[in-house]
Amino acid sequence: MSKYICGIDMGGTFTDFVSFNTETQEVEVWKNLSTPKQPINGLLTGLNNFDDLTSVGQIRHGTTIATNAILERKGGNVAFITTKGFKDVPFIQRGNRKKHYDISWIKPEPLVKRRNCFEITERLTHKGEVLQEINEEEVKQIAEEIRNRGDIDSIAINTLYSYVNPSHEQQIKSLFKKYLPEIPVSISYEVLPKWKEYERGSTVIADAYIKPIVSNYVKTLEENFENMNITKNVGIMKSNGGIMTIDATDQAPINTAVSGPTGGVVAGKSIANLCGIDNLVTLDMGGTSTDVAVIVNGEEQFTTNFEIEWGIPIQVPMIDIRTIGAGGGSIASIDKGGMLNVGPESAGAHPGPVCYGNGGEKPTVTDANLVLGRLNPQNFLGGKMKLDYDSAYKAIEKLGEQIGMSVEETALAIVKIANNNMVGALRMVLIEQGYDPRDFTMLSFGGAGPVHASDIIDIAGIPNCIVPVYPGQFSAFGFVQCDARVDLQRTVQMTSKFFDIDRANRVFQELKETGMNDLISQGYRENLEVITSIEMRYLGQNYELDIPFTYAQINEDNVQHIWNTFHDMHNDRFGFKIDGEVMEIVNYKVTVISKPEKAKLKNIELANGGIAVPKDERLVRFDDEFLATAIYDRDTLLAGHRIAGPAIIEESASSTVIRPNHIVIVDDFGNLHIKTKEGC
Repeated sequence: MSKYICGIDMGGTFTDFVSFNTETQEVEVWKNLSTPKQPINGLLTGLNNFDDLTSVGQIRHGTTIATNAILERKGGNVAFITTKGFKDVPFIQRGNRKKHYDISWIKPEPLVKRRNCFEITERLTHKGEVLQEINEEEVKQIAEEIRNRGDIDSIAINTLYSYVNPSHEQQIKSLFKKYLPEIPVSISYEVLPKWKEYERGSTVIADAYIKPIVSNYVKTLEENFENMNITKNVGIMKSNGGIMTIDATDQAPINTAVSGPTGGVVAGKSIANLCGIDNLVTLDMGGTSTDVAVIVNGEEQFTTNFEIEWGIPIQVPMIDIRTIGAGGGSIASIDKGGMLNVGPESAGAHPGPVCYGNGGEKPTVTDANLVLGRLNPQNFLGGKMKLDYDSAYKAIEKLGEQIGMSVEETALAIVKIANNNMVGALRMVLIEQGYDPRDFTMLSFGGAGPVHASDIIDIAGIPNCIVPVYPGQFSAFGFVQCDARVDLQRTVQMTSKFFDIDRANRVFQELKETGMNDLISQGYRENLEVITSIEMRYLGQNYELDIPFTYAQINEDNVQHIWNTFHDMHNDRFGFKIDGEVMEIVNYKVTVISKPEKAKLKNIELANGGIAVPKDERLVRFDDEFLATAIYDRDTLLAGHRIAGPAIIEESASSTVIRPNHIVIVDDFGNLHIKTKEGC
């Protein structure tokens, strides 16, 4: 009987698993090393933890396959098809520069080669009216040239004003399917039906760029699952925190561009609601990178302003997550100026940190934490993996000799640099966006996050931190809590002065029907919820605000409330508003959500005045000295237990390090709340 929902988070170093028993409501977690050369192998190995694979009713999978293909420039060879006169748009990009006064700065290369760009003599007006019809013979000739080249993996189509009238893009797609049925095709109307030719073109090119890679991966996934008699009910995590089927992933893989990290934000939102916390900043530190996001007033923040590199945008809706190259596997090195650097290069899963014993020779953050006594070499992954302390010590000793520092001083410097890098990421999502860190609680997870959490809140000025249950598999835990979700948007330009209510309602109705049909086609028919909003700005401005509203339809009575809401939100965001000014409506947005069964945290046993008893004690380096530090087993902690630092709380997938000036309080669900002693 199919009773388990399994969440799988495939990271650069570890693949994490969470199983949720829908009958008993029990949750189990585990992890194993990722296999970068053959990603599917690490996933299949972890699934063998189930005694009976037929008992798995649904799998929800987050992966970095699309992310890595884009960032490492290892996608397919794309042919770009556009309106005559516009094939240079991906190369011209925008007029702004990353560095205004650097004459040596060169624009980043797009994901398509200019020799693979083709023009078609078709044309629509800005109203979507046909000025010039498509010549089928011309399309056929381009198709023949693409076939003769023999190196094109996918096709991206982006024609002028297709967001108003998609008929030409759809016709061109149909013709390429006719003449080149073996090559996948992406069209901008299906990926991003919004104005701005460059952003739309860049996004559809990215979709086509990763389509062969993602398609091959999901097909391999399906084949292996079928051979192992595993469920076909597989959901792939989207960048917006929802899930979609394998077929939907194959059609629009760009929606998985930031797939893996979203689970931690989804689970973080549930922790915020559970603990009654309005503002939360999540810090997910794994083996390769650290992901940071904010939850404000109990809601995750979304963006369409993601950039592959500076100036190369992907504008599909996604949770606003910032990533830096700081993880447990980040490599420490000496630069040409004799300065100690940490990251962004990572040792990954293979060879991994020196202490893994897999041939790694360059010291990492994990090696430094081991030398400082913050990690137990006998208890890594619950004792399944032994760490080589001596090798880590020698590697850091060799590094320290280059800068005239002892082993312990070098290890502490590595940790401090990594901490400062992560504090920089926190400031990027908090202070730079106008948030005060003192108004937030940090949620720290990932295998390495709890090791650094206590240090980071001290530096960042954040008063409290939560280390949730299952921190090492927290993103995978978020996968078994996520909804099926479709985010749709369309550009239909109007102004508040000449606002066509009937047309606006028609656009919203079309988007609602499309979203609901999309979810229903994927098998999500129950608990459907629709959220609507409008992106607006004052006439003449360059950037929009997203204005939510809850009306079933817009009418003469409530439209004024939408305008007033915009004025108020503009004042809150920018410190001023212009009453009576004409507003421009740019994009209409609809989100359709289906809420399936989810895992919930259970209450743990109360301490009833009992004192937490340490299982051991060892010397751990904090700042300038080693301190005798009590070691606790997290599985033995009860609700209400209070532990004063210095202390370390160990569990199978992570360790929580508590500074001398901090205490930990265990809540009713087993989450660890780190606070300063003065604040308690």
